[in-house]
Amino acid sequence: MLHSIQEMNGYTIQASDGEIGTVDQFLFDDQQWTIRYLVVDTGGWLSGRQVLISPISVKAANWNEQVIGLSLTKQQVEQSPGIYQDLPVSRQKEAELAQYYGYQPYWGGVGYWGAGLYPGPLLYASPAVPNPAMAPAVPAGTTTRQDADTQERADPHLRSTREVSGYAIQAHDGEIGQVDDFLVDDETWVLRYLVIDTGGWWSGKKVLIAPDWIRAISWERSGVQVDLLRERIKQAPEFDPYKPVSRDYEQRLYEYYEQPTYWNARAAM
Repeated sequence: MLHSIQEMNGYTIQASDGEIGTVDQFLFDDQQWTIRYLVVDTGGWLSGRQVLISPISVKAANWNEQVIGLSLTKQQVEQSPGIYQDLPVSRQKEAELAQYYGYQPYWGGVGYWGAGLYPGPLLYASPAVPNPAMAPAVPAGTTTRQDADTQERADPHLRSTREVSGYAIQAHDGEIGQVDDFLVDDETWVLRYLVIDTGGWWSGKKVLIAPDWIRAISWERSGVQVDLLRERIKQAPEFDPYKPVSRDYEQRLYEYYEQPTYWNARAAM
């Protein structure tokens, strides 16, 4: 099922033994468009400290009550490496976080999450730390074997959903609006669509654009270029933010743009 990132901001984050805070924003990578971390504001519990929580540690979500449950204890979160204050997050820092929590890193495979499509299995794939709460803190500069193999590569490009919200959308023949929201798949944590607000250009109609249809992004100029004409986008099936996105609607959308569907591509993986 697809959920609005904008609506998920403010959701309560629940550890196995109590509440730890609320969702402040999300960090995604700009290559696979997958949420890599929930940025959690711990409020008064940790004196306003923000922590990164991977979807790997998400156990379940109650969408009606707006609560995301974790397979972590409060102690584990409290003792986790302080990373978010040191943006941009380096691959080495991510490796330290993965080692601390005892899960396999998400990078290095052909899938969204390692070799697979879903984050959960990575929690049980690492034998290194059976009980992270009892493990010693990872010393600064420590790397895992897999991290050492990737040090020569560039650090991952983690982007904030808050940062990208408001980016201008440029079609072949002019601007069509701006990024208003994102829709995330609650199984894979992949951002399936950018929600585009056409503003005054088209009476505020909202449309969906899949990341695969983006031609280029200028992070410096805060703009997104799509390989489409304005009229083509104008005639696309309208998105209603007050209704759940059905598979029938998605099918019509992909057929309209003559694009292969992501669910067929996922089934082939």
